[in-house]
Amino acid sequence: MSSTEWAQAALQSFDAVVSATEGFRSRAGQRLMAEQVARTFSSATLGKVDEESGEPAPTRSIAVIQAGTGVGKSLAYCAPAIALALARGTRVLISTATVALQEQLVNKDLPALAALMPQPFKFALAKGRGRYVCKLKLDRLAGHGEAEEEGEDDLFAEEEAAARAKRPRHETEARIQFYSTMSQTLAKGAWDGDRDSLDTPPEPEVWSPVAAEGASCTGKHCPAFSQCTYYDKRKELVGAQVIVANHDLLLSSLGARVLPELDNCLLVLDEAHHLPSTALDQFACSMDLSRITWIERLSSRGLRIGALLEVEEIADIPKHSAQLRQTLQDLARIVMDVYGAQLKSQPSAWGPARVRVPRGELPEQLISPLGLLAASADGFLEALRAISKALRAEMRDKPDEAKRLSTLYAQIGMLAPRLEELHATAQLLLQDAPEGAVPAAKWFTLEVDGDFIVVKAHASPILPGTTLRNHLWSAVRGAVLTSATLTSCGHFDFFLREAGLHGDEATTTLEVPSPFNYAAQGTLIAAETRADPKNAAQFTTEMVDALLHDIARVEYGALVLFTSREQMRQAVDALPTAMRSVVLVQNALPRTQLLKRHRERVENGEPSVIFGMQSFGEGLDLPGRLCESVFITKLPFAPPDDPVGEARAEWLRAVGRDPFSELVVPATAIRLAQWVGRAIRTEEDMAHVYCYDKRLTRTSYGQRLLKGLPPFALEQRAPL
Repeated sequence: MSSTEWAQAALQSFDAVVSATEGFRSRAGQRLMAEQVARTFSSATLGKVDEESGEPAPTRSIAVIQAGTGVGKSLAYCAPAIALALARGTRVLISTATVALQEQLVNKDLPALAALMPQPFKFALAKGRGRYVCKLKLDRLAGHGEAEEEGEDDLFAEEEAAARAKRPRHETEARIQFYSTMSQTLAKGAWDGDRDSLDTPPEPEVWSPVAAEGASCTGKHCPAFSQCTYYDKRKELVGAQVIVANHDLLLSSLGARVLPELDNCLLVLDEAHHLPSTALDQFACSMDLSRITWIERLSSRGLRIGALLEVEEIADIPKHSAQLRQTLQDLARIVMDVYGAQLKSQPSAWGPARVRVPRGELPEQLISPLGLLAASADGFLEALRAISKALRAEMRDKPDEAKRLSTLYAQIGMLAPRLEELHATAQLLLQDAPEGAVPAAKWFTLEVDGDFIVVKAHASPILPGTTLRNHLWSAVRGAVLTSATLTSCGHFDFFLREAGLHGDEATTTLEVPSPFNYAAQGTLIAAETRADPKNAAQFTTEMVDALLHDIARVEYGALVLFTSREQMRQAVDALPTAMRSVVLVQNALPRTQLLKRHRERVENGEPSVIFGMQSFGEGLDLPGRLCESVFITKLPFAPPDDPVGEARAEWLRAVGRDPFSELVVPATAIRLAQWVGRAIRTEEDMAHVYCYDKRLTRTSYGQRLLKGLPPFALEQRAPL
């Protein structure tokens, strides 16, 4: 079939699903999006192409689609994409940013679609290894809650070991009982080994010791391989035509063959506005300069296991280990000599003290030790790779000794990632940008852990677009990126730059408006204060007074969004006694419990107001009376002390560009549109949005922000 015929057939599948869905109304915007999806995926060349033999270069095809709330994005991309994948003998990979959307797709949207499409298909959820339990680790810990002895195992990070020593006896016993119950439940088949399917998912410090991590996994050589949850789930992926993953897993597994190959599948990135920030997080790195006793443990294990296997490369391990320990101590001392005064002068109440390296230009005295560190880490890693290779060969040749050999492999693997992180961080810190090139962000932190001072070094790329272009788009053939907020101040340019697609000839854009009548369904109330929002203390006092006046009139559900914990704390402290029972504060309860209580109150005809921050400004679906009012306390500018943002702004200024106009305002526009988007969720909703920041209507950039918001009826209110 030609690409045109494929596209037409895919669109017919979409139309058939819409027609077969009871009570479903055809939406012009949804069909427009489905057309673009079908066109994009039908024109991409999939699979290996041998250009040397005269085959034409593969065609890349990427669509960036902003689809407003209510368009029905998931059906608009799922139906045509799956129809095309089945016709072309390939697979669909859907990546999201949030667990909520993953669950919606796997538990609701895809089962409904599978029941309506004529050709059957299977779908599966892909998660990182760390979401699944390692049966080998769990069995060891279920008996006594600790590893058998220090020489035998290392299931705990150094910091956690210190915390474990301080833990009261009853807490240790409770931990042992928890692992024992988990092990029994897994053995009976009453639990599938997925952390997220536990009734109460454990805290990270409880889960981490039993998580299935790649570095300590021997795969098919493990004695528990036949009962391994992670590999069972991997088998499900092999047989699935549709795989649902997340942006973190997508980027962390590039080239690792965990997910379908990107040049031979149809890629959908939903909640795509998160992709740039996920990319920065994935490619950032850090190293602890203070807690270094793990190096000695890794060295002794490497020597012991390497000697058992007669690995020649272990000869230099003592030298590399000693050099690493000495160099990390030297680096910690130099960092404190150079930056100690600045670090110690910062208040500790707000997390670690931090100092950024201007222009990414490290002081001369740090260059030499970092070079030594990188070289020693590289040599040490080479020795560990030789040991791992020998272990895998031994496992292959002596399957009856799999358990012993798997334990040896885990002893190396639990600590090796720290060494890899040291190596990566040292290299990025040493990266010296040529004149005019973009420098990396580099910074150091200081925090106090009991009596112990912890110094860390950090580095990160500052342009997510460059990183994504090099690592992701170079491999992708066909992709659709979608979200309700991809334009900023009315244009796609900012997102395209951030996502690495600006100027990419394979990329097309489409804006599909929401079917909602915002002018009739909602009102944006610009409620001004006398105080300038830049004067935080005075503004917050005045804003809280206005907020309390307004939420006192809430009849059903409402959401108040704050830009800082301090701002939210002041509002909570100012609540009159009568209003305290009405307000639910983020983190006072687990998110699911808080939302359940909110729904119960509203269903009982009682008022309920949620106080939340950034994470409550996205992905929260509270239709109808559950959210009749949204209160935005202040324009959601990014925190001013983010070191990556600071480094990027510094670079933009250095090359004669304006970071506020080019970076800050567009990023704020997307965040504000997400916050405002909590108000109207269905065609029947009626809602008010209050914003107490007068910059929205009084400044030129505020007018730009307004252009990116739904066309609500605008009402301006003078200070109370």
